[in-house]
Amino acid sequence: MAPINWTPKFAKNPPPIKDAELSYPSPNILLVTLNRPKALNSINSNGHAELHDVWQWMDEEPGLSVGIITGKGRAFCAGADLKEWDTQNKSSSPRPMPASGFGALSRRTGLKPVIAAVNGICFGGGCEIIINCDMVLASPTATFALPEVKRGVVAIAGALPRLVRTIGRPRAMEMALTGRVVPAKEAAEWGLINKVVDDVVGGAVAMAKLIAENSPDAVIVSREGVKIGWEGVGAEEGTRLWQELWYPRLLAGDNMREGVNAFVEKRKPKWKASKL
Repeated sequence: MAPINWTPKFAKNPPPIKDAELSYPSPNILLVTLNRPKALNSINSNGHAELHDVWQWMDEEPGLSVGIITGKGRAFCAGADLKEWDTQNKSSSPRPMPASGFGALSRRTGLKPVIAAVNGICFGGGCEIIINCDMVLASPTATFALPEVKRGVVAIAGALPRLVRTIGRPRAMEMALTGRVVPAKEAAEWGLINKVVDDVVGGAVAMAKLIAENSPDAVIVSREGVKIGWEGVGAEEGTRLWQELWYPRLLAGDNMREGVNAFVEKRKPKWKASKL
């Protein structure tokens, strides 16, 4: 991946985070790297809360358009911190997960897209994260699994209802009921991920750049249109809701007019930060 060659300037400083690194590989792009390699980037309660703050900050930050999440070491994310989970099982007051779910992504709605760059092991909660990401790229050695049934627990962070919509009932049942490991190539064939690439972070940054070149308003509203259909609303009802709730916001902004005007004048559009 190319070195960072720009200095980000933000309206508000990013929130503190202990178990992940924040970087900015290209203008308007946030890269979150989970950084607990010895624990295979498993996420504990503090990690969920910190990541929730990071993704919320990204949505509110005018200088950012796209997020990427990856992991350091041989794992993307191996799921929950089982040592903490065992301790919480013995406690009368376990700390709840944020409404945005595992890694603050498995049930996230949000405004701006997040791309998963899966660099290795992607099990349990890590797999729940990528199922709700907007796009997923994986390295050739990446592996995916929902092994919860092997531990007597369930993937409860939002993956199962979403998984069936992505890869269909038979394959969703196979993952959920057997807990078997799915290699990256097979995951791509199933449609669980977009594609397999050798340089997974570089590929994700390239994809993010394509998104960041576009109108931030149009990206947000287009994403909402896809989400409405994917989350179980019928096509016609989804279209109605999307047109009533989101299209007027696009029309009220400057970027739609700028895009059309730039096309007519045969120039590159000058996008403004989204106010949606």
